[in-house]
Amino acid sequence: MIIGLTGGIASGKSTAARVLAELGACVLDADKIGHAVYAPERQAFHQVVAAFGSDVVGTDGNIDRKVLGGKVFGKPEELKRLTAIVWPEIARMAAEQAQAALAENPARVVVLEAAVMLEAGWDRDMDEVWVVIVDPEVAVVRAMARDGVDEDAIRKRLAAQMSNAERVARADVVIENAGTPDALEARVRTEWQALIARSKP
Repeated sequence: MIIGLTGGIASGKSTAARVLAELGACVLDADKIGHAVYAPERQAFHQVVAAFGSDVVGTDGNIDRKVLGGKVFGKPEELKRLTAIVWPEIARMAAEQAQAALAENPARVVVLEAAVMLEAGWDRDMDEVWVVIVDPEVAVVRAMARDGVDEDAIRKRLAAQMSNAERVARADVVIENAGTPDALEARVRTEWQALIARSKP
């Protein structure tokens, strides 16, 4: 069983992933895998350098994500070029790790935590998609407190994301995070028990 876990800024997705890991799921973090795809031995490294120039390689021989970010930030077409290289590679690495975990223990639940799950189309490869949603106004307050970023920057990031309604339309399980962190944890645990119950042969 492979679950895709997603949600927007300050939705509580990472908290949900932590709880699922505590409950015994093998949690794969697409962000961490995303860092790994830039490693010099990976195919994506060479594709990124070819697409964006050798100046994206730092003095240590690795891709300088700040330099690369500067080339795609606020440039939709350039960002599209980058995601066309990186997203398939992340999907491949995630699939490899998921299959390795399931080969070790076929009864295990694997969770892929990914902010761009739906945008990248990875939901097609999941057995279930779990979406954590939060009211946009609540997300703004939480993100400002967590990241120390100004309100305007957060609102721009939210506006660029998929809406809650779009996420809900593609979800198998919707977890609304309107209350306290404890309430979110309790809800995730409830959904986990329901998952175990419906997964039994």
